Amino acid sequence: MYRFLLTPRWWGINIFAVLAIPVCLLMGSWQLSRFDDRVDRHHQQQEQSQSAAHAKAEPLASLLPITEETAGRTAKVTGRFDTAHPLLIPDRTVKDKQGFYVLSLLRTDETKGHQAVPVVRGWLPGDPDPARVPAPPKGEVTVRGVLQASESHNDAGPEASGALPEGQLGFVSAAALVNVVPYEVTNAWLTEQHTEPPLKPVPPVAPEGTGLDLKAFQNLGYTAQWFVFAGFVVFMWFRFFRREAEMAKDAALGLLPEENTTQAAQEAQEDQAAQGPAGSRETPAGAGDPADEVTPAEAAEGAATRSRSPVGPA
Repeated sequence: MYRFLLTPRWWGINIFAVLAIPVCLLMGSWQLSRFDDRVDRHHQQQEQSQSAAHAKAEPLASLLPITEETAGRTAKVTGRFDTAHPLLIPDRTVKDKQGFYVLSLLRTDETKGHQAVPVVRGWLPGDPDPARVPAPPKGEVTVRGVLQASESHNDAGPEASGALPEGQLGFVSAAALVNVVPYEVTNAWLTEQHTEPPLKPVPPVAPEGTGLDLKAFQNLGYTAQWFVFAGFVVFMWFRFFRREAEMAKDAALGLLPEENTTQAAQEAQEDQAAQGPAGSRETPAGAGDPADEVTPAEAAEGAATRSRSPVGPA
């Protein structure tokens, strides 16, 4: 009954199903692992943020270039602040209050190529005002702060996305600083957790692509989508199999589908046409003309006539 599984068409169907189901399950598992990594990284970032003020500081040079593993760790670096280029980052929110970051560049010899390190010394509420900002420490200092990845245009606030006055910057990035200062800057920055009043510390944030953002839940949606595809392949294979098995069973019982019945009738008509008119028989070799044959009625009438005739002399 199931010999149809050995036909070329079903070989193709079976091979497709055998290959498609593991691929769908593999892709779904991969997307689920990416979501799990996001969740683990999010919890790790939260723990690092909560313990950043008391975490052991590591040399900044050992954490550069910044990666997902080094982002959020506490670093230390020694150098001198550039007092000639003070910068403010407007339209930044801390604890649901609008304000601005205070950014200073630390010149140091501890980084590759003696690149300066952007340091967010703290946050102040209200509109950017250089008069409210305390001057950075003079002389050689050791800065301890949480290492952060460079920001992008997406991190800039609505008011900071356009043209800004001199001394203000839309986001913290080496690309944004390239035309502001006459020296190279690291592609990362530090946020101090022990600030000088009235500055308030800026909480570290998870680097882009590591937190529980929309992309993380897209991975979860893709996981469900791939598993649904695997189930759909199984469902369609079973549906085709059941339909084919029912047709094979009907054929075995002589219950042919309508198209098969019509075909059989056509074949019978063709056979009948090839054999000639219905009821015709071939005349055996040596037989006389059918018109000369005596019917039973004629034979009976002849016998009666012969019985009435007188018997002649022997």
